[in-house]
Amino acid sequence: MNRTIKLSISKFQNLWILVIFLVLSGIPLTAKTLQQLPEAIQDFSEFRGTIIDSQSKEPLAFATINVLETNISTITNSDGEFLLKVPSSYISNSIHISFLGYQTKTIPLSSLNGEDIHILLEEAAMQLSEIKINAPKDAKSLVKAALDKKGEYNLSEETVMTAFYRETIKKRRRDASLSEAIVEIYRQPSSSSKADKIKLIKARKSTDYSRLDTLAVKLQGGPFSAIYADVIKYPQFIFNDITFAEYEFSFDKPTEINNRSVYVVKFKQRPNITEPMHYGKLYIDAETFSLISAIYNLNVENRERAAELFVKKKPNRVTVYPTEAAYRVDYRLKDNKWHYGYSNILLTFKVNWKGRLFNSVYTLSSEMAVTDWAKTLNDDPTRRETLRPTVILSEEASGFSDPAFWGEYNIIEPEKSIESAIDKINRHLEKQKETN
Repeated sequence: MNRTIKLSISKFQNLWILVIFLVLSGIPLTAKTLQQLPEAIQDFSEFRGTIIDSQSKEPLAFATINVLETNISTITNSDGEFLLKVPSSYISNSIHISFLGYQTKTIPLSSLNGEDIHILLEEAAMQLSEIKINAPKDAKSLVKAALDKKGEYNLSEETVMTAFYRETIKKRRRDASLSEAIVEIYRQPSSSSKADKIKLIKARKSTDYSRLDTLAVKLQGGPFSAIYADVIKYPQFIFNDITFAEYEFSFDKPTEINNRSVYVVKFKQRPNITEPMHYGKLYIDAETFSLISAIYNLNVENRERAAELFVKKKPNRVTVYPTEAAYRVDYRLKDNKWHYGYSNILLTFKVNWKGRLFNSVYTLSSEMAVTDWAKTLNDDPTRRETLRPTVILSEEASGFSDPAFWGEYNIIEPEKSIESAIDKINRHLEKQKETN
């Protein structure tokens, strides 16, 4: 059985997200020319603020803000900050703020000023007795029901989603690379075996390869790595017919989201399994048994096997292994259907060079947020227009110089550290140019 699991997981991980380690030749990578689409001519207003816990006053990361009666939405960054761009035609609408384990809040846009908005959310008190008793007899059966019901309560028709994608690379705590993109996801129904397509609309990057030492770290898969974290659309990558039986499932304390009761199920691999598998929590709607969030990690205790899953190529004098692989995916409810809304991935690697006293630690993170969507018309992109699942975004992106690059597109508000990192990287590169 372990041999079968090994092959299954290895195949999944290599398709899902790959990290390439290559020795640099000293010649900077050439960015491909990006065909930029014209901006839509439309007035819009910006709303910038922070979502905060009403008691602790701590910021709430990954809270969702959407404009009611539209498909426009965004999400807070790790500092709880958000930037929402709303077309003028929707200024009379309200925004809906939701966060796992907290009471939702609805606020008219007309009551908000444009900047320095502080929105307090109150924690939802949930008792076990409040959860309905129509759940399957055990946690494993509940997870099976959630996976089986994906065609009933998830999007059942092809949809075009507009999404913002960001990926960063850090060497220890120093930012070395940042790439961002606006993409269109040609999303297939959750019950369909067809793979999603992604079309690149805009992209930009800022990279200081000198901070990557003599090692170039690239994230292969780009936006595809984010959508492959979707447990509902791609369950075979975690809970396939082979691996499902190798997990242990148990109930955790229930919670609430969007004023709906939510079961929390913990899962981990069985003690006798030595191959790297996943562990974490699944959040399942108590009424429909639909998966609404998944927060999980890959077990990287087996360093050699974990390294084989991620590292595609490296110099012979280098030992590379992951120390952390964390994933998250959130779904949003629209017209009684759940759809993919947000995902993020955090990977940390330790790099040991033979003959060197100190090692290097690299952190690669990526996140994608759906900011708008509509039912598709018969205008599927051509093969030339779509990205390959093995795409490396930094090779598709242009520079980072245009301040009005995104126009009215909704993006995830950058962290302060990222903002300062861009400035530092650009200043460093400018100095290099002047020196040369």
